[in-house]
Amino acid sequence: MKQIGRLHILTDVLLQSRFSHRKLAELAVAGGADTIQFRQKTGATKELIHRARQIQTLCRRTGVPFIVNDRIDVALAAQADGVHLGQEDFPIPLARRLLGTKAVIGGSAGTLEEARKCFLEGADYIGFGPVYPTTSKEDAAPAGGLDLLEQVATEIPLPIIAIGGITAENVLRVLRAGAYGIAVISAVCCQKDPQTAAEALRRLLEAKINFQISRGRG
Repeated sequence: MKQIGRLHILTDVLLQSRFSHRKLAELAVAGGADTIQFRQKTGATKELIHRARQIQTLCRRTGVPFIVNDRIDVALAAQADGVHLGQEDFPIPLARRLLGTKAVIGGSAGTLEEARKCFLEGADYIGFGPVYPTTSKEDAAPAGGLDLLEQVATEIPLPIIAIGGITAENVLRVLRAGAYGIAVISAVCCQKDPQTAAEALRRLLEAKINFQISRGRG
């Protein structure tokens, strides 16, 4: 079974400018992130590849999976572990043919129907959201809420990674709704100390996982 992390940190240099993509990845990994996703929608392809390769070097050294958002060409050039694709991005089946069976491919979904589509097309996990209102994505759909998250987690037999407006204050509610893990941008990248912010989220995730194991729910 492929390694799907529970704490996905998406690097971002638009919402903040203090840290580079690589520095954010370094701090996030030090804080307990088990998946790093490189997210940059604009810029020269050559520069994106350079930045992605820097992160991949770090992730390989630390054993943390590295995923590229949207740009399958950058993922291929950087030898990333996989890609994350939105509904209007590169088709999941074609991405699978190009990247191979070992690659991790995530699909974004904001509805149950979109989640089913990702599952049927061969995604390894679903990035579901936004769960809560978010300012990290300009074209974000309306927040789906916890009830819809719970429905998706119940009906789709894949790890559900919740995203959108998730913070240390609401992460336990998200996990109780059935999310396998979380993906965040602002909750780590835009904090004064990204490593400490990641550590706080990691502790909450581990507390929930340990509770489930103690109750025999694995």
